Amino acid sequence: MDLSRAKWRKSTRSGSSGNCVEVADNLPGIVAVRDSKDPNGPALTFTRSGWEAFIGRAKNGEFDD
Repeated sequence: MDLSRAKWRKSTRSGSSGNCVEVADNLPGIVAVRDSKDPNGPALTFTRSGWEAFIGRAKNGEFDD
């Protein structure tokens, strides 16, 4: 998948330790996620509806320990 036009932004939950997640949601039909410490490394891609479902569940605390 070509992510060359992705506009990456850091998560608002990223801390000052450098452990950051970056998201690109400007691409048609997908949302891409990567580790900011490895910008040339792999990225996960989700459908927009899949990403929105994941974020909704995270906000509801479904992944909290």
